[in-house]
Amino acid sequence: VQLMESGGGLVQPGGSLRLSCAASGFALDHYEIAWWRRAPWKEREGVSCMGSSAEVTHFADSVKGRFTISRDNAKNTVYLEMNNLKSEDTAEYFCAARTPIYDSVCVLQYSYTYDYWGQGTQVTVSS
Repeated sequence: VQLMESGGGLVQPGGSLRLSCAASGFALDHYEIAWWRRAPWKEREGVSCMGSSAEVTHFADSVKGRFTISRDNAKNTVYLEMNNLKSEDTAEYFCAARTPIYDSVCVLQYSYTYDYWGQGTQVTVSS
């Protein structure tokens, strides 16, 4: 069972990146998937989540309108599309999976309840 993130890198402010989270050993569409990030000297922050139903999504206020989350069931992969990136988006980004807590919503809380975490991918926004 594994989650593997990819797609991070260095990008200028205003640029875009797409992060991927590929799962092996379990089906992502049975789980709630979330993206979290951790910047130096800051607490881990929930960025976005998607329920077992792809219609259920949620975004942190800090990224709302700039980030989108999607899933490709055939590839068993979840994506985080990040647009209009800002320097404050610089962080290591992690995907995580857990059994859904609620049926119709996903929440960026209770990080200790996730069953699986990826190793992370670094995103640096700088000119």
